[in-house]
Amino acid sequence: MTKAVFLDRDGTINVEKNYLYKIEDFEFLPGVFEALKLLQAEGYLLIVITNQSGIGRGYYTVEDFEKLNCWMLEQLQMHSINITEVFYCPHYINSMVAEYNFPCHCRKPEIGMYELAVQKYNINLERSWSIGDRIRDCSISSKSKCRSILIGHNERTEEINKVKNGMVQNVYYADNLLDGAKKIAGCTI
Repeated sequence: MTKAVFLDRDGTINVEKNYLYKIEDFEFLPGVFEALKLLQAEGYLLIVITNQSGIGRGYYTVEDFEKLNCWMLEQLQMHSINITEVFYCPHYINSMVAEYNFPCHCRKPEIGMYELAVQKYNINLERSWSIGDRIRDCSISSKSKCRSILIGHNERTEEINKVKNGMVQNVYYADNLLDGAKKIAGCTI
């Protein structure tokens, strides 16, 4: 079994912008390339797990998402970073698009996308991590032995309270993705 780091996209890899789907609006966050290289060097598969309700809301299409996704992966590959796969959830319960209008098991905080990745890549959750800027990105930690890092927590008091109140478990904090990657690599948490 292998180990992986499950990465949120918006707010973790790139600057969060509402319903991002245009290449010209995509900005990598500082330290992302260094962080991903470090995790990759430590032997982790890098897997992106991202909610994309903008598809279900009709703000952009699957094709728009895939175009941006391909561009992002190319940019990362230019820095010798290999993302094993990007799993995304297009669903939205009040969608105007019928095929996306239903309660799914994949939209975070549900863990369907994680389960698909675990099965497909034979991932050992006890040796794996999830990193994101929202508590929903850490949901896998309450349902498995996977540990999580919540980044940018200084601005998210409400989300910290969810951790303190036991709504999620096995969650640690870091300022950003690079800080989190260093903590994972150095086993300082």
